Amino acid sequence: MELRADARIPFPRETVFAAYRDDITKLLPYLPNVRSIEVTSREDRGAVVEMVNEWRGGGDVPAAIRAVLSESVLAWTDYATWNADDLSCTWRTVTHAFADAMKCAGRNVFRDDGPGKTVLEIRGSLEIDAKKIRGVPGFLAGKIGGAIEEFLVTKIQANLVETAKGLTRYLEERK
Repeated sequence: MELRADARIPFPRETVFAAYRDDITKLLPYLPNVRSIEVTSREDRGAVVEMVNEWRGGGDVPAAIRAVLSESVLAWTDYATWNADDLSCTWRTVTHAFADAMKCAGRNVFRDDGPGKTVLEIRGSLEIDAKKIRGVPGFLAGKIGGAIEEFLVTKIQANLVETAKGLTRYLEERK
C-alpha cells in the first residue's frame, strides 16, 4: 500500500533537512505520541549520513493500556540514509513486533516551497503479510493484512505530518 504525505514547513529546506537529521532527539518534547528516540548509530561519509534510530511510541496511549501491550508493539527501528547533495532521505522501518510480516520503506525529499519555505514530500510503501502473524488463519490473511495495512498507513502518515509540525515548532523556538 502506498504511503504518501506532504508537510509544509516555513523554513529553508537546508535548515529543515539538517534539523530533521541532526536534532531528531531534540524533537521529543514536540511529539506527544513518541516516548523516546535513541540514535544507536551514525556514520558520516561526506554528504551522506547513515543513521539507525530506535523509536518508542505510545506516548498518546494511556499508561494502563501500555502496561498490557508488549513493548515491542510500540517500538520500531528506523534505518536512514541522508544525502545532503540532493536533500533527501531514503529509509526503511522495521517494527519490533511482526518484523517478518511487515515491509515499510520510502524516500523523503526536501523541496523548495517558495522563499525560505520547504515542502517535505514523504513517499513510501507498506506491505503486510498476515500469514506471518501468529494466530491469523490463512484463509483470512489477505483480508486482515489489507485492514492492517490501511490502518497503519493512515497512522504512519499522520505521525509523519505530526513530526514535521513538531520540527516546525522546534525551529520556531530556536529562531
